[in-house]
Amino acid sequence: MAEKFDVCVVGAGPGGYVAAIRAAQLGKKTCIVEREFLGGVCLNVGCIPSKAMITAGHFYHRMQHDAPEMGFDIPKSIKLDFKKLQEWKQSVCNKMSGGVAQLLKGNSVTVFMGEATFTSPKVISVKSKEGTKTIEAANYIIATGSRPIEIPGFAVDEKDVMTSTGALALDKKVDRLVVIGGGYIGLEIGSYMQKFGTQVTVVEAGPALLNGVADPDCVQVVARKLKKSGVEVLTGAKAKGFKKGKDGLEVTIDVGGKEQVLKADKILMTVGRKPNSDQSGLKNIGLAIDERGFIKVNAQRKTNLPGIYAIGDICGQPMLAHKASHEGVLVAEVIAGQNRAYDAKTVPAVIFVDPEIASAGLLESECKAKGFNDLKIGKFPFAANGRAVSMMETEGFVKIIADAKTSVVLGIHIVGPEASNLISEAALAIEMGARVEDLALTIHPHPTLGETMMEAAEATLGHAIHIIQKPLTRASSNGHRPTA
Repeated sequence: MAEKFDVCVVGAGPGGYVAAIRAAQLGKKTCIVEREFLGGVCLNVGCIPSKAMITAGHFYHRMQHDAPEMGFDIPKSIKLDFKKLQEWKQSVCNKMSGGVAQLLKGNSVTVFMGEATFTSPKVISVKSKEGTKTIEAANYIIATGSRPIEIPGFAVDEKDVMTSTGALALDKKVDRLVVIGGGYIGLEIGSYMQKFGTQVTVVEAGPALLNGVADPDCVQVVARKLKKSGVEVLTGAKAKGFKKGKDGLEVTIDVGGKEQVLKADKILMTVGRKPNSDQSGLKNIGLAIDERGFIKVNAQRKTNLPGIYAIGDICGQPMLAHKASHEGVLVAEVIAGQNRAYDAKTVPAVIFVDPEIASAGLLESECKAKGFNDLKIGKFPFAANGRAVSMMETEGFVKIIADAKTSVVLGIHIVGPEASNLISEAALAIEMGARVEDLALTIHPHPTLGETMMEAAEATLGHAIHIIQKPLTRASSNGHRPTA
């Protein structure tokens, strides 16, 4: 006998659990099905644990390098207990996952732990250790996410060849790490492991790190810091395979047609993620899926099948947790009869490298591709900000890109301390169609890192106060632009 619900959410990640809670708040009898852990990849083996380890890496680094300059007499040899570090990291994840469980229970969402498979567009079976249940729902929200991509020659076993899951679970220091893929996941993990004393080599097939993902000027700052810290970056390099040698692992790469062999103790595979659309019986019920594996959806996240919606990684880029959560609320409200559609002007993105990179809106290249050829661009460096100087974190800048004709803000890119916390103001400005003057004329509290947003706006207008600025000229199609 099937249990019946108004809404069944498949997948309890940051999209799914949010959708379930909102649907329940709107009076719908709701259940959620999860095969591994509440909170999904993000809370358990992704966003949250990686940020915990990055925080620990920064703390460890600052004790060694910044504390003595401030006057603290720190022992030269700081002992790090990796097993205790892992316990602390796991406690952070457990708090977050436990919080999700409490929220679901508090909103009367029924939770089924098990593997969901669609047997028809209206019925799923849920297989668990206890047996198999049948669920029938008027509406389904598919939020089953994505998984790491593997490449030939590097079968993942989470021992020699790891994904982020294995890397985040290491309970002892790795001496030599080869990271395959110079995207944000590889750089985030590689960066904090370097701070713990690991010799890191990044192998990137493209021409540059974070190519097409982040503002090139911002990436340059991070690339310089990586080089200074001892991380070796090989671009235009393709990983061919590896074997076990006498001295650990031997990774063969091709750089410009010439083979090289890199020595490693562990290999971290971070070449991207692919949607889980080949699972849960999704293809068997006739769901429309594009050539990249994403479920096709409209602005209300409806699929081609009535009553079935898809959110998060499984329905397209950007594959970010906060985009999934936004879609989860949206779909629940659509099911409840509200007039909602996905119309976000920007999905802000953060890369937790050192220093952090955060962005909202368009890159310069994207502006020009959309026909904005006459741009006003200004930068303000953190080195001229009092709060950044007092924090001993002065690398980087805030960069604003605006339409020269209307002064409307098109993109804001930040590299520097607390970029992840500063970018929300930028996202709000772009959503509201703000002009550069709106940012420049908004009084920002002093002394704060947030002042850099106001001063970057003033620099874009040509009258920054705390930097000496050349006379402002408009950015032209040949790439010339004013710089701070």
